[in-house]
Amino acid sequence: MKTLNEPREHAPVGVRPLGVRQAQWPCSKVHARHLDRDALVYVRQSSAKQVSENRESTEMQYRLRERAEALGWPPARVLVIDDDLGQSGQSIAGRPGFQRLLAEVGLDHVGLVLGLEMSRLARSCRDWHQLLELCSVFGTLLGDADGVYDPSDYNDRLLLGLKGTMSEAELHVLRGRLEAGQRNKASRGGLFSHAPIGYVRSSDGGLELEPDEQARGVVRLIFDKFGELGSAAGVLHYLKTHRILVGVRPHRGIERSQLVWRRANRATLLNMLHHPVYAGAYVYGRRMTDPRRRIPGRRGSGRAWARPEQWDVLIRDRLPAYITWDQYEANLSRLRDNSSKYGRGAPRDGGSLLAGIVTCGRCGKRMSISYVNRSKQRFTCDAARNQWGEPQCQALGADQLERLVVSQVLLALEPASLELGLAAADQVEAERKRILQHHQQDVERASYEAERARRAYSQVEPDHRLVARELERQWEAALATKREADEALEQFHRSHPARLTDIERDRIRSLAMDVPALWYSEVTRQSERKEIVRKLIEYVQVTVIDGTERVGVAIRWAGGYESRHEIRRMVSSYCRITGGIEVLRRVSELKRLGLPHAEVARRLGTEGYRAPRRDHFTTAMVTFLCKRARQVGLMMPVSHSDDVARTSAAALVPNWPNCWRASELAKRLKLPATTLNTWRRRGWINAIRQVGRWLYWADGPELKRLSALRKHARAALMRVPSDLTTPIGQPCWPERLDENEALDGNSCVSSEP
Repeated sequence: MKTLNEPREHAPVGVRPLGVRQAQWPCSKVHARHLDRDALVYVRQSSAKQVSENRESTEMQYRLRERAEALGWPPARVLVIDDDLGQSGQSIAGRPGFQRLLAEVGLDHVGLVLGLEMSRLARSCRDWHQLLELCSVFGTLLGDADGVYDPSDYNDRLLLGLKGTMSEAELHVLRGRLEAGQRNKASRGGLFSHAPIGYVRSSDGGLELEPDEQARGVVRLIFDKFGELGSAAGVLHYLKTHRILVGVRPHRGIERSQLVWRRANRATLLNMLHHPVYAGAYVYGRRMTDPRRRIPGRRGSGRAWARPEQWDVLIRDRLPAYITWDQYEANLSRLRDNSSKYGRGAPRDGGSLLAGIVTCGRCGKRMSISYVNRSKQRFTCDAARNQWGEPQCQALGADQLERLVVSQVLLALEPASLELGLAAADQVEAERKRILQHHQQDVERASYEAERARRAYSQVEPDHRLVARELERQWEAALATKREADEALEQFHRSHPARLTDIERDRIRSLAMDVPALWYSEVTRQSERKEIVRKLIEYVQVTVIDGTERVGVAIRWAGGYESRHEIRRMVSSYCRITGGIEVLRRVSELKRLGLPHAEVARRLGTEGYRAPRRDHFTTAMVTFLCKRARQVGLMMPVSHSDDVARTSAAALVPNWPNCWRASELAKRLKLPATTLNTWRRRGWINAIRQVGRWLYWADGPELKRLSALRKHARAALMRVPSDLTTPIGQPCWPERLDENEALDGNSCVSSEP
């Protein structure tokens, strides 16, 4: 024998190799051109079990070398390909030996391919006909236990095609028989593969509860904590905080079927929560194969979880259970609700208390939460805009809505405060007792393992040091594990006293009875508040009424009761406020009475009027309302006394020497009036507040200075020379008029910056 990497010695075409007798050519289909190339013997078994148990079949395939030598090939030209031992022949993927065989045939290096039967080469018509096509093109013969075939001959090719079809059909027949037997056994609830966590295989082939008491207790703890915390992440955090391990019996490896303790992970918890076996149900067909997801060469790929209605077999109350079927369905519903894609999302420590439970009153879709600078929260309904490009349905700030919901929740919790106070202390002690029992079981288990290691070390012969050293190492490891368990138990005793004192019990009762104080406490997490809200409320439906500041709120409580409320939201314009025209009329009336802006803002708040973005009005808002009232023609005509006052004020201005109104001085200096206002605030110009407006003083030299200041470069504004920013001269102002006695007609549009 030789390998494929050795150099080849080709004989001339039509010339027999030396040392080959005529008696070595019993088949008329073997010619010199075939003997000039190699003979490949392909060896394959479908599984590792067949390789180890069906040794006669493997030996028969190796003995095909003798058949190749009998056909005329020298031993040095007979090669064996056995790379596919333990590989299935249903596909070319994952079969390097068959791929190498195709490559050698395609390189015209092979004269004969031998296999025990055609099913050894391939059980797929696609792979089989690919081999036939290559052998036909390059003149390669195929041989099995029945004879030698030439794929280029029509009769032989027809026979080989039939054998390949029968080989593939045989695979489907065998698989169909196997699957039919499995389904028949599964229909009786007797087909099991691996035992889930918390179960072991019984002597009759079924499942029974884990015999280890601590392992069973951890499984029950996981389900109880999920019912209390409501999320797999919360259970995982609880197990990590209290250093609780999960008892697992591996399905393979050196620790197979032995109870080992490992840290819990998210995948393990989710698998336990989804598995119906913990509710005592027998299920067959939870996973199905999707050919579209199958990856060539990767065994087990393409498998997907089936929906409950697609399960082949479901037998309830067939196995010992940890939870009831109703609790199992409630866990599935909670897991689905924790998904932000299919439900409300899990309660987290985010800023919004109502995230995931607010729905739109118009389209019924769930409203999304957004944050501005991580502080201001806002609910928006963007479903129609994201999917169909339509305008946004509605939006509102979350502050007012959350205040309403919190007040209603605290009101609903008041009757239960007494019951909470009585049960809180007992629940704390029960929780402590459960964790203490787990740590005590850890110490008990570690003590047993240490004692067993000690006995094993003491029974070994002293002279057999090779074994004694290993047993001593195992004893030391067991003692170290026991020390860790003792330290964990001691630390738990220090941090959690055996019994709550009377002071602690009274404090717990007082906090439980004072629900608002407990709600707003700093130690209460936002996720805990969300959990309480979701226990009491199914959803909150909001509807913006006619695009105004009014928002209708419908709270759907657990149990079916629905309460309706109304809140106010912030809007961007006075036009969107209900009764906005009345606000303008009221401002006009108050200004007609000669009231200043501050007094008008105070009276609007006293009379119950609300601003668009806040509850009270400011002076700047009143200024804007005056302008708006004048634009829409709602500013009331001034009275005769106002005309007299304005005439008097206007008459006083011309008698003041070198006094300018803002518009007149801005026109004279050819600059905006806002620039004069900036100069006034910086002290660069003399000005006085008179009769609801600012008057500026500027004589001849002052006008020259202001003109020079205007021409100064803007880029160097902060470095203006002091001679340009210092007013010249001190004006002598006349006595100032009282604004309550004289009101200028333009006072409603002026404001103090």
